[in-house]
Amino acid sequence: MDKIDRMRAFALVAQNASFTLAAQRLGRSSRLVSKYVADLEEALGVQLLNRTTRSVSLTDAGTTYLAMCEPLLDGFDEMEEAVRNAQTSLRGVIRISAPTGFGSLRLASSLAAFVEKHTEVEIDLNLSDRRVSIIEEGLDLAIRIGPTRDSSLKMRRLGPMPLIVCASPAYFERAGVPAHPSALATHECILDGNMSDPALWRFDVDGNEVTVHVNGRLQANAPAASARLAAAGVAVARCPAYTVADALRSGELVELFAEYRVTPYVVAALFPQNRRLTTRVRALIDHLASDDLICNAGA
Repeated sequence: MDKIDRMRAFALVAQNASFTLAAQRLGRSSRLVSKYVADLEEALGVQLLNRTTRSVSLTDAGTTYLAMCEPLLDGFDEMEEAVRNAQTSLRGVIRISAPTGFGSLRLASSLAAFVEKHTEVEIDLNLSDRRVSIIEEGLDLAIRIGPTRDSSLKMRRLGPMPLIVCASPAYFERAGVPAHPSALATHECILDGNMSDPALWRFDVDGNEVTVHVNGRLQANAPAASARLAAAGVAVARCPAYTVADALRSGELVELFAEYRVTPYVVAALFPQNRRLTTRVRALIDHLASDDLICNAGA
């Protein structure tokens, strides 16, 4: 039995805390995966996993071994792919997570251009407005907008994403037009459920960051929903520019405080710290970083 197979089986069990999920990822039976891990433990003379009927967890030795074998497995995969790709085109599946609205409105067309150029690459795009775990979901990378809170991930900046504060003409007619960011404290605002403190909105006033505490009865975790609520005239919204660009052009929404915009969010590609990027994933990230549609996502 090949030691690489044993190491890969162990790593997948450890990463997923499940023999069943590891078996599914490997395309093997749970019994065979269990045998791989048991044989590895016997060869090493140590127990790598604690097993109960309900859970699987790493021993201290398992934690150490996982940290050392993951880069070896990634390097082995990269070596094989590099040799194959030296004579052939890029090939294989790339599993991506992205926000629903951005993935649909901006990312999809860029991915289409990439797979048209690289005809043997497959894209598995998963759209969600929750922050999925890249490792637990078996993803190659995630495209995210805004602050990155997970220190276990590496980031490649793709481009800026301005935040637009806006409301509809109907809202202004009913509630008045706030003359200064501080006036938003007395207006109905839509809160972003993705933020750690959605009621704090920041502005750049004369070179100083000013924080305004806003209030609102509406909260949404999808920026596109916030944009539609604002267009319906119920409140003021703060949205990534791509969600409101068309509505601003049509006059359905009107921007507030353009001169007080804070530093824009960043559109970024995220991937695990301890995982070497395959050639195809690296090529995709380079493509996204050079794509005007992504880098000028607020246009």
